[in-house]
Amino acid sequence: MLLKGIKVSTKAYGDQKPGTSGLRKAVKVFQQKNYTENFIQSTLDILGDKLKGSEIVVGGDGRYYCKDAVDLIIKISAANGVSKLLVGQNGILSTPAVSALIRKHGTNGGIILTASHNPGGPNKDFGIKFNISNGGPAPDNVTNQIFDLSKNIKEYSIVPDLKVDFSKIGKQMFTVDGNPFTVEVIDSVEDYLQLMKEIFDFPSIKNLLKGGGAKKPFKILINSLNGVTGPYVRRIFIDELGAPVDNTVNTVPLEDFGGLHPDPNLTYAAELVEALKVGDYDLGAAFDGDG
Repeated sequence: MLLKGIKVSTKAYGDQKPGTSGLRKAVKVFQQKNYTENFIQSTLDILGDKLKGSEIVVGGDGRYYCKDAVDLIIKISAANGVSKLLVGQNGILSTPAVSALIRKHGTNGGIILTASHNPGGPNKDFGIKFNISNGGPAPDNVTNQIFDLSKNIKEYSIVPDLKVDFSKIGKQMFTVDGNPFTVEVIDSVEDYLQLMKEIFDFPSIKNLLKGGGAKKPFKILINSLNGVTGPYVRRIFIDELGAPVDNTVNTVPLEDFGGLHPDPNLTYAAELVEALKVGDYDLGAAFDGDG
């Protein structure tokens, strides 16, 4: 199938000013005609002459509208001459994992779909942020450029017929306007896990959790608040470090965070606080939506 990009006329919105944590708005704002498309195009355009042939990491916290946004990013990237996207399976990547992937693979940056600790769902919040090639959040001069571009945008490019299944790990290769375009769907956790093993002494932590001799097992309680860290918590604490399964809770990322507010403070992580007060655990931790 011959895939071709098209240009779509659009009107600028005046409210797309991102902060260091990206552009955060209600889902219904992002669902306005061409609103998300405008912002994605403006974000890509800051790469300038590096855009064609670029490589970009894409993923998010799994909240409502994430999959729609990933689909748009793929189609718009393809039309703009991006050569490769690294996409987390099912669109899932924590913010630290995106940063690690950018640095490991030397990409031109990454697009993260998250509103962090803001609640999720059709009537709640969504967000898009850009991390630059050093893995860190876009600095003010870059976010100001994105905003300037968004205020003057007149058209965006997209490949409407491009269909990519990002639920399955593996490479999918296409030819768009005569140019190669690759979408590599990757395990959301693996590269981040390997980085953690370089930083932390996993065998020592495993021994601590297990206990032995005169030492009792060190009991932990990890609450992911149904955000993006669930798969990371299961792989690291249960599979790698041997913690009991019941030492982790709310580890399935949900589009509405299961009605929870993914902000690990004394109000919204009250379940964790109360459990620790009982005295059965030595350490407790909770994570916000994007980890």
